[in-house]
Amino acid sequence: MDLTYFKRYRMEIDLAGRDLTPARLPAEYRFVAWQPALLEAFAEAKYLSFRGELDANVFTCLADLDGCRRLMTEIVRKPGFLPEATWLLCFQPPGGGQAESCGTVQGIRDAVGLGAIQNLGIVREHRNCGLGTALLFCALGGFRQAGISRVYLEVTAQNEGAIRLYRRLGFVTVKTVYKAVEPVYS
Repeated sequence: MDLTYFKRYRMEIDLAGRDLTPARLPAEYRFVAWQPALLEAFAEAKYLSFRGELDANVFTCLADLDGCRRLMTEIVRKPGFLPEATWLLCFQPPGGGQAESCGTVQGIRDAVGLGAIQNLGIVREHRNCGLGTALLFCALGGFRQAGISRVYLEVTAQNEGAIRLYRRLGFVTVKTVYKAVEPVYS
């Protein structure tokens, strides 16, 4: 059996004493807090953020909308799911039109009481304007609200933009892990 191994970093941040005020969003964007009725919108934002990206190879469920629905459903069913650390980012086109889901992040409390960020993603067309930072700050504020002072995430080593973001915000690499992935045959 052929396996591909992806190098990933576990990164952590201590929330003590940190200013977690989200950056001000451009007028066309807004944060939407988790509500069960929005599961489809969260799954769509996840799919649009990760399709065609490296992490869709690492976690194949991110490569299609049905996989993102299943993953989102699994996340919200976890015993440690934290609605206050789970956010959707929406874009309202100028002049009206249908609002679009363009980013998402989910949070859980793990078995030892740490916060775990799940799948922070911004749709490609909306990247590089501070939205990932703002969305991450919303999630970190939610962890703090839940009484969690230490939060971690995992990021694929080749995702240099995400690593720069996390380091800039105060995350430090605490461990390197390898994710084994079986090839997908068509």
